[in-house]
Amino acid sequence: MSLDRKYEECLDLQMERLRIAAALTPDLIFDVIADVCTRFLVLKHAGNAANFDRFIEAGAWTDAALALIELELPAWRLRRLIYENGAWFCSLSKDLNLPLELDDTADARHDVLALAILSAFVTARRESGVPPASARRASSRFGRHCLPWSIATILPERA
Repeated sequence: MSLDRKYEECLDLQMERLRIAAALTPDLIFDVIADVCTRFLVLKHAGNAANFDRFIEAGAWTDAALALIELELPAWRLRRLIYENGAWFCSLSKDLNLPLELDDTADARHDVLALAILSAFVTARRESGVPPASARRASSRFGRHCLPWSIATILPERA
């Protein structure tokens, strides 16, 4: 299986996990980071993820999801966030100046606000294109996840 196909499967897996989740947890957000993010590790080591760490420690999941978008996909911005019929609708955009009907947005819907934002993030990651294979190294240490080998140095140990 090619790395690009494996990465696509990781994105699919994380989208499904987010879809069925009842709440955002540290394990879930760290799995998304491990499987989807390509810049996070470098930014974390450079000290640019301190706010993200504080949000996680405080359980501020919505802020953590928004910070993750800012760190990982700096060209993408929150365009719409709507609560309707018991669910949150999140829309991310690369060009806020375009009329909505012309914009190519990354959209997601979920009952939980932070999960709607994180799902839109994964959609935006997919629409941004598959990162180069050198940014993703599969690790057997974490089983089914497609974790970059070095991300284990920044994520908490999971049972």
